[in-house]
Amino acid sequence: MAIKQAFLSLIKSLNLNLEYIIMKKFLLFSLFITLLLNSCGSANQNTRQPIRRPFPPASNTGTKTSSAAQTEREYQALLKTYKPETAEVLKSLLNDSSNSPTVSISVENKSNCNMVLTISGKNYFKKIPIGANKIGSAMVPKNQNYNVSGMLCNSVYEKTKYVTNSFSIKLSN
Repeated sequence: MAIKQAFLSLIKSLNLNLEYIIMKKFLLFSLFITLLLNSCGSANQNTRQPIRRPFPPASNTGTKTSSAAQTEREYQALLKTYKPETAEVLKSLLNDSSNSPTVSISVENKSNCNMVLTISGKNYFKKIPIGANKIGSAMVPKNQNYNVSGMLCNSVYEKTKYVTNSFSIKLSN
């Protein structure tokens, strides 16, 4: 009977140890699953969303301001690479250039704003940066139609002209 008692007590302690091990593994597994689920679900809960601001309302003055700013940026960029044709223009104006295949176009900017003058025609395109209260010029092939355009402060200048002789334009705002 003593052996039976010892045997039962051994089985009982093994059973308790087995239950303890199973319970310990179950708790660890439960803890792991809980951490996994919490990390997946809470990843976006603590993240702050960016603040959404509506676009500013469109207005006519805003467009003009951005066009003037764009013209100023273009003017500054052109200044770095532009090579004026001053000598050729002066030579054309001072000498009789009726036999010359080219003529000069001069534009005087009498405003307080920098401008970019665009001259375009058949097989011809040129952008000329003209500073405030300065004169810009270009030599162009004669006997052709040219579109001369630019933005002066917040005003647009545009003219199409058939060019046979040298001519000058004065622009102010």
